Amino acid sequence: MNEELKDYLSAIQQPDKKAMETARLRWAHVAKPLNSLGVLEDDIVKIAGIRENSLVTLKKRGLLILCADNGIVEEGVTQTGMEVTAVVAENMTRGNSSVCIMAKRAGVDVFPVDMGVARDLESGSTYPLINRKIAYGTKNFSKTNAMTRNEAVQAIITGIQLMGELSEKGYDLAATGEMGIGNTTTSSAVAALLLKQDPMGLTGRGAGLNDAGLIKKRKVIQEAVARYSPNCQDEIDILSAVGGFDLAGMTGIFLGGAIYRIPVLLDGFISAVAALLAERIYPGCRDFMIASHVSAEPAGRILLEELELSPLIQAGMCLGEGTGAIAAVPLLQMAADVYSTMSSFEDIEIEAYKPMEEPS
Repeated sequence: MNEELKDYLSAIQQPDKKAMETARLRWAHVAKPLNSLGVLEDDIVKIAGIRENSLVTLKKRGLLILCADNGIVEEGVTQTGMEVTAVVAENMTRGNSSVCIMAKRAGVDVFPVDMGVARDLESGSTYPLINRKIAYGTKNFSKTNAMTRNEAVQAIITGIQLMGELSEKGYDLAATGEMGIGNTTTSSAVAALLLKQDPMGLTGRGAGLNDAGLIKKRKVIQEAVARYSPNCQDEIDILSAVGGFDLAGMTGIFLGGAIYRIPVLLDGFISAVAALLAERIYPGCRDFMIASHVSAEPAGRILLEELELSPLIQAGMCLGEGTGAIAAVPLLQMAADVYSTMSSFEDIEIEAYKPMEEPS
């Protein structure tokens, strides 16, 4: 592994157990039925451990949207051409995309990042572009490796550094998003190599492929997995063979969450692939992640189960951009409000609920 990356990872420490125990005790005293907010309670406890503070605050929230193009689009695996990536990315900087509209309502700051779009981008003023371009898109992985190993490491470190910048600005919560035509193809290929599963069961229609397009997409991925699998010795090999700059950067964001102790919200399928890459690079990294929703893509639930993460939302979403992650932010904020401000049983002078007995 690259020495610079090793140095970053050496800073990771486990979530604070004492803060988590205090948070669990607080939930037990809140004047409501025990565990009645389900996963929301678990996630607030997790955030307490990540932040090393049982006084959970989510005041400052940021969404990092990593934008990049993928050479595999040349193989006809998408409904639209890669020129759409640039157009949508530029719209994001103007606040004119689905996730930007949702983020405004949810009180989340948006940071569009050019990780590897195929042309130079013009930035709007609403959410100014962050330029971290590694290259003008990846190569076509049906012909050669998508990127070099050095480029993959550079992209991972870039993601870590983006989290460092959020940490310096005092952000309490980070959400992941992406924009890149062809990135469900790269993600399905990476997932197949990570999980050692047939890509047929992991690959969906992405942004609306018809039956013929789906057959072609699956065939391209199957051939690539068969070609690269024997030579992939680690996760960075997998990324460089069939990944994308957005995936590599998001891998760094998840690692950065653990390094800088900022909880990171997964979005859907694509970010879950990056989350699994991060977990494989640094086992235990998942303890700093929160699952927002179950993607409608075939591998969405499989990846969350592999990560042992419980999602907050099941709504059949598969839009991307970070929309699922942003949809979960108000839920977390509401849970944090209950946790922080609701009266305890002692305050209202009634007997606390007792744990239910397990059925015999």
